[in-house]
Amino acid sequence: MSKVYLIGAGPGAADLLTLRAARLLAEQAEIVLADDLVSADVLAMVRPGARVLKVGKRGGRASTPQDFIHRLMVRYARRGKCVVRLKGGDPFVFGRGGEEIDALAHAGIEADVVPGLTAGIGVPAAAGIPVTHRLHTHGVTLVSGTAGEGCEEPNWQALAHTGTTLVIYMGLGRLLNIVARLIAAGMPPDTPAAAIASGTLPGQRQVKGSLAELPARVSAEGLASPAIVVVGQVAALAKEMDCGAWQPALRSLAA
Repeated sequence: MSKVYLIGAGPGAADLLTLRAARLLAEQAEIVLADDLVSADVLAMVRPGARVLKVGKRGGRASTPQDFIHRLMVRYARRGKCVVRLKGGDPFVFGRGGEEIDALAHAGIEADVVPGLTAGIGVPAAAGIPVTHRLHTHGVTLVSGTAGEGCEEPNWQALAHTGTTLVIYMGLGRLLNIVARLIAAGMPPDTPAAAIASGTLPGQRQVKGSLAELPARVSAEGLASPAIVVVGQVAALAKEMDCGAWQPALRSLAA
């Protein structure tokens, strides 16, 4: 049996992969099970001859069942293949990497985790937002805006009073509801907020404003998922950036 690598593909741009991730994709991968959010430029780094299977999940769309992904990893590892489970961001930040590690351990298969830059840190940075700042906030809270199957809704009332930057993943489709809950819980409506879509990619778009007006601004600009929402004083620091600077610079590693 071979081992399975759980690799974080980062927030989008291929040159934000770690060197280790790029090397494994370019030199060793034989079977790649890729999430939907892994960019085409990242997939272009996979070694010639490797088999790439798209097993992504997106809200509101047909998705690959998690149990089926587990079975694929186990099946190909038992055939002696070098298996890569390629996940957007970091495998252990809203990536279900913990579940996959457990499934592999249960099957007696060794796993190796290659961390990636999570979108909740990398995407705000690409928009000019420092998620922590000595003058504005003492911390950052990462939260999913969508409750998973069988999971409870995040405690928005508690989150409204953390005093930290809130970075919300997978929340664009429920933004109006999330904003209403935060304001009802006591968060000031004029709290700075921003939404960044397709972060670190050439098509990156972002809007900022007060918490109360953010849903209308997102709608007016036609922002769509995947997107990150940032709420807190640091969101006022968002600025326009030349996203061309984020283009892949490591293609030679896949040559």
